[in-house]
Amino acid sequence: MITAFALVGAATQLVWLTYAPVTTVAAEHFGVSESAVGWLANMFPLLYVVLAVPAGILLDRWFRPALIAGAVLTAFGAGLRLLHDGFAVVFVGQTVVAVAQPLVLNAITGIAGHYLDEKDRPTGIAVGTASTFAGMAAAFVLGAALPAESQLGTLAAIGALFAGAAAIWLTVELVRAGRGPAASTQTSLSALRATLGDSYVRRLCVAVFFPFGTFVALATYGQALLEPAGVSADAASIVLLINVLAGVVGCAVVPVAVLRRGVELPAVMVGLTASALACLLVAVAPGLATGFLAFVLIGLTLLPALPIVLTMAERHTGAAEGTAAGLIWMTGNLGGLVVAGATGLLVDRPALAFGLCAATTILGVPLTMRLRRTPVQVG
Repeated sequence: MITAFALVGAATQLVWLTYAPVTTVAAEHFGVSESAVGWLANMFPLLYVVLAVPAGILLDRWFRPALIAGAVLTAFGAGLRLLHDGFAVVFVGQTVVAVAQPLVLNAITGIAGHYLDEKDRPTGIAVGTASTFAGMAAAFVLGAALPAESQLGTLAAIGALFAGAAAIWLTVELVRAGRGPAASTQTSLSALRATLGDSYVRRLCVAVFFPFGTFVALATYGQALLEPAGVSADAASIVLLINVLAGVVGCAVVPVAVLRRGVELPAVMVGLTASALACLLVAVAPGLATGFLAFVLIGLTLLPALPIVLTMAERHTGAAEGTAAGLIWMTGNLGGLVVAGATGLLVDRPALAFGLCAATTILGVPLTMRLRRTPVQVG
């Protein structure tokens, strides 16, 4: 079950970023601007902000049907891109997957809470989160391996086949597992009001706003910010890929260890501090070596904060885990839009941009400390 779900989670990211590594080639192929191709990816965080909470409510009420719908829509949207070699059809396909993504990613806590024993849930959430970064890494690798205009169709076909196989596998597993746990008895609005009124959930959301934004900003503008220091585009792409791979390792290993020892908050604060220092390092001494060191450290220490926070939310909220996860993902994506937008304004001043990322990351430390003041009560 967890493996099948992880593959669907990876598929959402693989399809999302299909054209990101080959933006220039795709723009020439489709006869549109690079900005238009960028919107094939940019619509995902925007729609996530809008759909995160409704998707969470659907998962709380009808977990299995909602998750199956997310998996099937991901495969359907990926397949739509193969119907016609035109930008409009590709845009429609990407939009379908963007609508499906919250139904899949919001279910990371639910799949663990519904189908794993309590002691195994941190591992399940860690694997589910790591799979999303693995999907990102796969998109970058495939883009580097198939960069030619004539290979765009192959890129889309690989994404469609992968998403289709993963959707079939997860659907089979969910059907075999039976109905699963009973749906929440709360109405959608009452569950949302209760979750929004929970000060602990609100503090979890605020705590991820800036750090999540830092990762999105660095993933978006990392290459442009390293270029003035003499780092080539190819070298920067490798640095960003290693950053994501380090995140896969960090998300799979760090949360399991810290959650079993009950040191969630100290681990998050240490990770945020280390990531802020990494940003300062590349701000003060930009270059390939420092960039590589900084981005690896950020991947290992910053990204694991997400599965840790999601596990804390699952433990606290109980039956409303989908709504809580939706709020956390929504806040993180909002942070991505805000911090990435501010970083984009400083793209010609790399030292200030990296300094901004350091400042926004370290802001997460006092926000995380505030979580100590709210007792955790399982919902």
